[in-house]
Amino acid sequence: MKYGNVKNIKKELLSDNWYTLNKVTFEYQREDGSWETQIREAYDRGNGAVILLYNVRKGTVVLTRQFRMPTYLNGNEDGLMIEACAGLLEKGNAEETIRMEVEEETGYKIDKVEKIFEAYMSPGSVTEILYFFIGQYDDAMKVSEGGGAEDETENIEVLEMDFGKALQLMKTGEIRDAKTIMLLQYAQINTILRP
Repeated sequence: MKYGNVKNIKKELLSDNWYTLNKVTFEYQREDGSWETQIREAYDRGNGAVILLYNVRKGTVVLTRQFRMPTYLNGNEDGLMIEACAGLLEKGNAEETIRMEVEEETGYKIDKVEKIFEAYMSPGSVTEILYFFIGQYDDAMKVSEGGGAEDETENIEVLEMDFGKALQLMKTGEIRDAKTIMLLQYAQINTILRP
């Protein structure tokens, strides 16, 4: 079974206001060998990194809460989302980016991170690949209040919570962010923390 032959790709820029949105017209070879023309839109916002900060001794994780307009527009009553710390890659280096984001958003300065996997989060419409990390923190690593970069209007609230509570918030739907759910489930499956 052979799939994936693509030719005659044409891109039309629809928007570059925040990131870039392209209309892509191309020919795709079907399994029977025939070619069909397809049209898709692809949003390119760059690649990103996300991390679950955890403390084995305390049995806690550090998450963030911030306003997300797209969720508000889609029925999230107050627009607030509980999420793992994340950010877009700076100069393509996922590990360096996530350590910088952790300090900016949470106020913890961590030195070691472990990449656990990578995933496309919405492959039907967004080009982004997300690099997933875990990293241990302790109270001595707290160097600031966090809250996000001043110039990025993030207004991030830092949440340190019991791992069991985080899992419960996932079950009740208070945590609905896919990347955060994936990291919490990874921690649970791999018994990094016990609820």
